[in-house]
Amino acid sequence: MRRLRWVALGVLLLAVGATWRLGRPYRGFDEAVFVDLPHGTSTFAIGQRLAAAGVVRSPWDFLAARLWTPARVLQAGEYRFDRPATVSEVVQRLACGDIFYYSLTVPEGWNMYDIAESAGQFGVFSADQFLQAARDPSPIRDLDPEAPSLEGYLFPETYRLTRHATPRELCREMTDRFREGWRKAGAANVHQTVILASMVEREGKLPEERPLIAAVFFNRLRMGMPLDSDPTTIYAAMLDGRWRGAIHRSDLDSGSLYNTYRHAGLPPGPIANPGLESIRAVLHPAASPVLYFVALPDGSGGHQFSVSLADHQIAVERYRRAGRQ
Repeated sequence: MRRLRWVALGVLLLAVGATWRLGRPYRGFDEAVFVDLPHGTSTFAIGQRLAAAGVVRSPWDFLAARLWTPARVLQAGEYRFDRPATVSEVVQRLACGDIFYYSLTVPEGWNMYDIAESAGQFGVFSADQFLQAARDPSPIRDLDPEAPSLEGYLFPETYRLTRHATPRELCREMTDRFREGWRKAGAANVHQTVILASMVEREGKLPEERPLIAAVFFNRLRMGMPLDSDPTTIYAAMLDGRWRGAIHRSDLDSGSLYNTYRHAGLPPGPIANPGLESIRAVLHPAASPVLYFVALPDGSGGHQFSVSLADHQIAVERYRRAGRQ
């Protein structure tokens, strides 16, 4: 009887000791560490990787904590640890799939240069590497055989980037998102639609004006008038590596096919990545004879639309006079 008491006491002390050990936060690293857990990694192997990184004291500690929640599935992926944690907390994070990633938000109207600069700041890959991938139209070739690059098809959305992401993987995900949106729009001529939608996106700050801006472009195309769009001229300068933050006479005189002051018709490809609202504006333009628009001088982001050149010149002078004042 006395022997059973000693055994029971020993088991109790071991349980208390294990609980105390497993309940103490641990940190065996100085700076933040990353632990990559591929699919199919065994529980003990996970413990070994965590122990090697200093996240837990030993693989056995992790195995013991794991026994308390055997039904929960541990999620594969890369995890970041930057503070002390108990073994149970570590198991909880792996069961919840708290995987590390960077969040890349691409607003409507960004072009591939904007995306490259933003994505490059994470250090996963460089801006130049992203541009190299974005200049290859093959992921969208089946949808738009005329696409000169992926510009226009890098769908505006928030994306999760792991530390192992590649530019081509990101481009593939962005174009897949575009396909989803395009199916919802239910349109036909993707090449012309996306080019015009990218121009509408860059010109129109107010959603309610986008169908009118689309009407201006369609009316001009029908009459054979140049589109005279500043954003296309800016994009031409960016492609040539000579954009200086403002439009100069040399930009307006450029022979680039993206310069819609010099060349009538559509530019060769999109100049930005439009959202669904701009695509819908092109698919359903306003029924209006307007041919011109210029920004209002009140800073609202709105425009003055005109049918005649005389009325447009008056609106332009009003805008310039407000700027001088």
